Amino acid sequence: MLLRMCTAILLSVFCLNSNAADCPDWPPARALSEVTALQKQIDIWDENYHRGARALVSDELYDQSRQQLTTWRECFDLGLAPEPLRTAGGKIAHPIAHTGLDKLRDAASVASWLHTRQDLWIQPKVDGVAVTLIYRKGVLRQAISRGDGATGQDWTVSAQLIPAIPQQLARPLDMLLQGELYWRLTDHVQATAGSLNARSTVAGLMARKDLDPEQAAGIGLFVWDWPQGPPGLPERIAALDELGLPSTVPYSQPIQSLADAEHWRNHWYRSPLPFASDGVVLRQSQRPSAERWQAKAPHWAVAWKYPFAQALAEVRKVEFKVGRTGRITPVLELKPVTLDDRQIKRVSVSSLGRWEMLDIRPGDQVSISLAGLTIPRLEGVVLRAAERPDLDVPLAADFDHLSCWQPTPGCESQFLARLTWLSSKQGLALAHVGPGTWEKLLETGRLNGLLDWMTLDAQELANINGFGERSSARLLNSFNSARQRSFVRWLKALGLPPTGQAQLGDSWQALAQQNTEQWQAEAGIGPGRAAQLSAFFRDPQVLVLSQTLRAAGINGF
Repeated sequence: MLLRMCTAILLSVFCLNSNAADCPDWPPARALSEVTALQKQIDIWDENYHRGARALVSDELYDQSRQQLTTWRECFDLGLAPEPLRTAGGKIAHPIAHTGLDKLRDAASVASWLHTRQDLWIQPKVDGVAVTLIYRKGVLRQAISRGDGATGQDWTVSAQLIPAIPQQLARPLDMLLQGELYWRLTDHVQATAGSLNARSTVAGLMARKDLDPEQAAGIGLFVWDWPQGPPGLPERIAALDELGLPSTVPYSQPIQSLADAEHWRNHWYRSPLPFASDGVVLRQSQRPSAERWQAKAPHWAVAWKYPFAQALAEVRKVEFKVGRTGRITPVLELKPVTLDDRQIKRVSVSSLGRWEMLDIRPGDQVSISLAGLTIPRLEGVVLRAAERPDLDVPLAADFDHLSCWQPTPGCESQFLARLTWLSSKQGLALAHVGPGTWEKLLETGRLNGLLDWMTLDAQELANINGFGERSSARLLNSFNSARQRSFVRWLKALGLPPTGQAQLGDSWQALAQQNTEQWQAEAGIGPGRAAQLSAFFRDPQVLVLSQTLRAAGINGF
């Protein structure tokens, strides 16, 4: 419920293990430059958030970046990172400090925390901005931003315009409340919609000097503590309801076990709520007297965040995959990260043009999410490595749908893609033949052309490392089955460009005689596709393949 920076005050509970596996193999000079670069980036984020009310990065990527900073500093004995809230303070002192929250990393940490405590409750961790509200004789007198926990900015003028904040209580009490100002959402499901920048919206509005009625009405209030109120949480909640504060009763549940905590965490993560939330807060019903509170994480309350929607991942290697048609797709090999219980090791950059725009190099930190909850998706670059290694980047002009019919240097990727397509369901549908099969055969040097596999015999296959007698016989049967495939399937397997609704017949010679104008006259074929088809049937490499198939007795050739 507090600002993200306050949860980062004590990282020791949830920071990455700084064992040898987590520590980069950097010389001291490189380590210092990389740590300095990450610290500068985090300082920029902090300054924009605290001073400009602008979040340049999501909260979870910010938290992971701070974890990374802590790990690197521990790895290279560079001391503690600067205080994240050092620029967040204001001119007004909080009568009672905002404590912040430590975060528990996993269910085991939660179970350990629960085991030593009693009379426990759980609430959603509302994703907004923290505020202190001060009432005198039941009338709102002051509102103070969270700031650095000890001091904050005066938000009184804006708070007096927000309908969700009672301007006068039901009884003339002097009291101080701590809570969260959030952006109102309708039936918001965190698991599917994410936070929608709701926190930044409220932070930006509260940083203004005035609010219009519509903006003010869009801000809600969730009171999560009454420091000097009744000793027990249920009594505090009931009393706040009676005083006219927005009710938190539906969002305050008693728990006795890890199973209870997991139930409510999952329930609030996947159920419609009127606000964004980024986890749950576990708290003891009773806590020390307010005079003892400090601007640091307390022992009586912790946060358990929801699963990451975005993960920070280190790029270990950049590979450039050339597809069957010559399209170049950069693929990032990552230091493994976990998203929604899936371990992610690789992610596509989609296109060479996008990679050139992002200029991703080994050592960079990138943001990864899941598209449709299954497919890893590159969101962008979060931090660039201080050292930028050179890469051997292929030229797009060197590849097209007629390049790389042999595994010559530089053509290995496209040639393998041609073989994979040939054996796939879209091609010859060869059972038990996939990329791994072709890679093994390529390693032996027995495939120097697209159709060399047709001449392999049982003895040759059996002598190849990784192919036993049984698997060799099965592979040979699959290869032999290709001879029974139709002429049209063979054309597609060779990489024939799409032909629209054209009738292909059963004769290679007839198709090879068609010129560009004749192809364009076919239904569903435009000028560009017609030129590709004409070029395909006239390409010297393709003509050699057609002669090979004719000699092998394949129908149509």
